Amino acid sequence: MSPLAKLVEAALYASARPVTVEELLTLDPQAGAAAVRAALGEIRDTFAAGDHGVELVEIAQGWQFLTRREYAEAIDRAQFALRPRRLSPAALETLAIIAYRQPVGRSEVDEIRGVDSGAVIDKLVERGLVEIVTRGEGLGRPLLYGTTPQFLEILGLKDLDELPRLEELSVALRPPPTAPAEAE
Repeated sequence: MSPLAKLVEAALYASARPVTVEELLTLDPQAGAAAVRAALGEIRDTFAAGDHGVELVEIAQGWQFLTRREYAEAIDRAQFALRPRRLSPAALETLAIIAYRQPVGRSEVDEIRGVDSGAVIDKLVERGLVEIVTRGEGLGRPLLYGTTPQFLEILGLKDLDELPRLEELSVALRPPPTAPAEAE
């Protein structure tokens, strides 16, 4: 492995969150973004070719070492990893609306859900899953919300384009057809 790849590997190993190419450039500013991307490719190939329990994954607009899927269940059972706090059904519903409609204002979320979502949105902001991205053009210039890189990290997504399309969700969530009753 090249010296730059070793340096990038050490930085990724030390980080508890995905690290962007721009952040990795601070390790060796003379290297350039193309060299850092090449080093990332070199590291990813090394871990993919070898027999390792971790892999280098592009996630949440950055890069991070993650446990391979085939070992995740055993690691989860052993409770080595910190468990993220669960989200309530209301928080999941609100988060889904924001993810698919962003940037979206609180009034639109309230209208879709049929209830006041202010406290739920505040909790999602507090947990770092949602942030204020801009102000709307309407009356009072309402705050508009969008998802954060932490949202992508938790879902294991590279970017928002990897979210399932709404058409796919409607098919997946459709109840299975009932079998016709047999004649006696």
